[in-house]
Amino acid sequence: MIAVAVDGFGGDHAPFEIVEGVKLALKANNELFIYLVGKVDELGSLVESFDEEIKKRCEIVSATEVVRMSDKPSQALRLKNSSMSVGVELVKQGRAEAFVTAGNSGAAMAFAMFGLGRIKGVSRPAIATLLPTISGKVLLLDVGANVDCKPSHLVEFALMGAVYVKYVGGIEKPRIAILSNGSEPGKGNQLTLAAYDLLSKSGLNFIGNIEGDEIYKGKADVVVCDGFVGNVVLKVSESIPSVIGEFLKEEIKKSFWYKVGYLLAKPAFSVLKTKTDYAEFGGAPLLGVNGSCIISHGRSRARAIKNAILKALKFSAEHVNDKIETAIANCSVLNQLKGAVRQ
Repeated sequence: MIAVAVDGFGGDHAPFEIVEGVKLALKANNELFIYLVGKVDELGSLVESFDEEIKKRCEIVSATEVVRMSDKPSQALRLKNSSMSVGVELVKQGRAEAFVTAGNSGAAMAFAMFGLGRIKGVSRPAIATLLPTISGKVLLLDVGANVDCKPSHLVEFALMGAVYVKYVGGIEKPRIAILSNGSEPGKGNQLTLAAYDLLSKSGLNFIGNIEGDEIYKGKADVVVCDGFVGNVVLKVSESIPSVIGEFLKEEIKKSFWYKVGYLLAKPAFSVLKTKTDYAEFGGAPLLGVNGSCIISHGRSRARAIKNAILKALKFSAEHVNDKIETAIANCSVLNQLKGAVRQ
């Protein structure tokens, strides 16, 4: 039995959608045990609808405070009895293997950093997210944890991303790329130019720079960048499906034949919606902290929460953190940099 702590009051649709997602996850995996964290009375009334078999694998853990989406990380950390704080503490105590939240991502990272610490050798944890491509998926990191980065940080991101994609995504030799303003080796700012040189010597399957439009063409399996750039890419990516949908609605209204064409093409649009739906990806792993932490979208509903919980299970089952620690320790480029700093 693998236990996962779930923030019952994180996200825009908590607690109802969170509890429904827990129910779906428990039904999907018989080896799963959930610690559902939050206000006992509200969660208890929702859990009462569970079948008796899955109810046995769900325990409500009391937390009287809630971290709001508007709270700054420093404010959130003062809430010692919040559902986020208690959930991370369950992982720290070893009662849960992983923590899942759809709450404030900055606060979640702060709690994980202070509560769980970093994996040995990791200087900057990173938030990684999966984006759809023509041929599958790509892992982009960092998408918001580190606004300013050093070249060595991008190497760490690449190593962590490669391990995650290999053992959770099933890609034996992930292709690593740097997001830049040109695909040529000499393109980019000081950060990307220096990181390019380091990654070329890292032993990873480094394919060089890629531009923004190439992310979705499936040219790489892992794309690294600083958190400022990554967050901009993520927010733009999330807006594209809904914007295209609004454009189509307006145009379809203009012609009877457009409406007929839409009805004929509706199955294709449904497939497109599924491929670009963040709920399919569940959530973004926080890589580099000494524990499994999955941060779901604030708008997550039941299906997204279920997928985030199952992703957390896979993360723990594959011992991703142990493999990240080994990869960091064995990276000659990072070891040389650390040696130069000590001298």
